[in-house]
Amino acid sequence: MTSKPIAAVEFSRPLLTDRVPRKGSHEVFAAEPKELLALAKRFNLPALHSLKAHLIALPWRGGGLKVTGKVTAELEQVSVISLEAFRSTVNFDVERFFLPEKMIVDASEDDVDPIENGEIDLGELVSEAVALELEPYPRKPGEAYEEGPDDSAVVIELKPSPFANLGKLGKNGE
Repeated sequence: MTSKPIAAVEFSRPLLTDRVPRKGSHEVFAAEPKELLALAKRFNLPALHSLKAHLIALPWRGGGLKVTGKVTAELEQVSVISLEAFRSTVNFDVERFFLPEKMIVDASEDDVDPIENGEIDLGELVSEAVALELEPYPRKPGEAYEEGPDDSAVVIELKPSPFANLGKLGKNGE
């Protein structure tokens, strides 16, 4: 996790690492309206309607933390095809590892972030995860890009596949 100046952090939820019990702690939080506006600006989105996280912080490797959990964001994006805004919801899992700076000794620890001043910022962790999960070239559901006969772009509406809902069925056919 990159260190940002305090004023630049739009969504901060610090967690003192020595507060986390041996069996771990559940951290459940959501962004406030002011934070949603600042994050929408950071992500270059027309709007961020909600951002919620349920994270579990567990002690890891004698002084570090392992943070896992789920993040849900309801947002508006602009389609790269029709340039129309559309609303969508993204749900994803996160997993991050933290160690005190003195314990990060070599390049093999690339996937480990430092614990700075005895705390980690769960809000910034969630913000970074959302930024990575955003579709770089968003499209409204059912849109496709096709070139016309004169090499001009044509927006076509795709019909949903008759098999689109099969993935939603459970393994038992429920």
